[in-house]
Amino acid sequence: MDLKPSEVATVLKAEIEGFQGRMQKSNVGTVLMVGDGVARVHGLDDCMMNEMLDFGNGIFGVALNLEEDNVGAVLLGSDSKVKEGDTVRTTGRIISVPTGLQMCGRVVDALGRAVDGKGDIKFSESDLRPIEGRSPSVPERQPVKEPLQTGIKAIDSMIPIGRGQRELIIGDRQTGKTALIIDTFINQKLTGGGDPNHKDQVICIYVAVGQKQSTIKGVVDKLEQNGAMPYTIVVSAPASAEASMQFLACYAGASMGERLRDEGRHVVIAYDDLYKQALAYRQVMLLLRRPPGREAFPGDVFNLHSRLLERAAKLSAAKGGGSLTALPVVETQEGDVSAYIPTNVISITDGQIFLESSLFNAGQRPAVNAGISVSRVGGSAQIGAMKKNAGGLRIQLAQFRELAAFAQFGSDLDKATQQAITRGQRMTEILKQPEFEPVPVEEQIVVIYAGTSGALDDVPLGRVAEFEKKYLAHMRANHAEVLTSIRVDKKWTDDLAKRCDETVKAFKAEFLA
Repeated sequence: MDLKPSEVATVLKAEIEGFQGRMQKSNVGTVLMVGDGVARVHGLDDCMMNEMLDFGNGIFGVALNLEEDNVGAVLLGSDSKVKEGDTVRTTGRIISVPTGLQMCGRVVDALGRAVDGKGDIKFSESDLRPIEGRSPSVPERQPVKEPLQTGIKAIDSMIPIGRGQRELIIGDRQTGKTALIIDTFINQKLTGGGDPNHKDQVICIYVAVGQKQSTIKGVVDKLEQNGAMPYTIVVSAPASAEASMQFLACYAGASMGERLRDEGRHVVIAYDDLYKQALAYRQVMLLLRRPPGREAFPGDVFNLHSRLLERAAKLSAAKGGGSLTALPVVETQEGDVSAYIPTNVISITDGQIFLESSLFNAGQRPAVNAGISVSRVGGSAQIGAMKKNAGGLRIQLAQFRELAAFAQFGSDLDKATQQAITRGQRMTEILKQPEFEPVPVEEQIVVIYAGTSGALDDVPLGRVAEFEKKYLAHMRANHAEVLTSIRVDKKWTDDLAKRCDETVKAFKAEFLA
């Protein structure tokens, strides 16, 4: 074939352009040192903070320390496949995770990869979001005023949680912190019938950090048994996972929640627990030779939690009105809430639910200490009917505890003190609740009203739980319109109070007979 000089030039030009299109600019470096899940790399001049680095053999890392002559990176996988002298490439992308409704019902790791054996999750490039996000500014938010019903009487009545709030769950191990989260997740089935595609369905995200694999499996099983898994995402970073995966898991969960929040959905995310996340972060940072501070934690451990929890918000109407509610968990040692991490997280959150071992062991479950626990949003996160009925409940219970302690030493008690103790004992019984049995808010209100109005004062203490169960069944069967009225109108009227007084009086006569 004869080619004219002009044609040769055109062909060469096309080939060169095609070759340049296939060329990828890649910053290449060399591993100086590797061990304990971290690596130091020389030669990555254009590396970004939090950039994914390719170590080859399918191993990736994240650049965390950008120093003058090297980059400190944490490996997202086993360091046994990486050795000194290996070539490292920058990828040009910040560490990201897949997001969207397709994640619902799945158990994923800190990078959003499925670990539940149900196959890969299909997602497009547009579904990827960086794990570090900008928290909404003040004009982009609105006050917390919509309740997030947990289905737990002690919390919805005394320490209410609103959509967009950050409520800390704090207590020693084995006091029921995770059970409280599971109950809250199960109760969200009432918002949209458990269908994640329903616009009112609250999506739940559970981030498990540093726990045993069997514990995480137990949580997933409980959610499946109670029909809560279809609208729940579980991000799993067990104790066996690398420290890097453990501290990044919380941010991955937050990104998944933010995507749905920005689409106008309501999301509740539980970080279980932030103390273990801080331990994993400390391990990584000390290996990267960052200087230790108080309790050997690096100086930026407060920032680690504040930039995570600040992402929880109730967005303004202009931004779609979505919400991300955070329920961080912190485990204390022997009830010491004045340690470094607990005080840090208490100062960031909008209140805390304090679970006490002594109450738990005394049979008060959930073991909520109403004296120390507080919600800084308060009545704004309650419906009108609950606000009216449960207003003085916390003070009433605190007074009862003081009087009960005093009554142990005194024999003659005046009538008013005896009456306060009797009422307090009944209210304490009412607030007890079995695990994984959340109560709808309208049923909570009628039973709390029965207690605060004094209707239960003459019911034997040992039969209060039985009375409550049968009374609610009676209300559902014969007075469903009262419950519907509370649920729909969210108001407490004199007419409702009168009807409840008549109903409980008639039912009590039958019950005691």
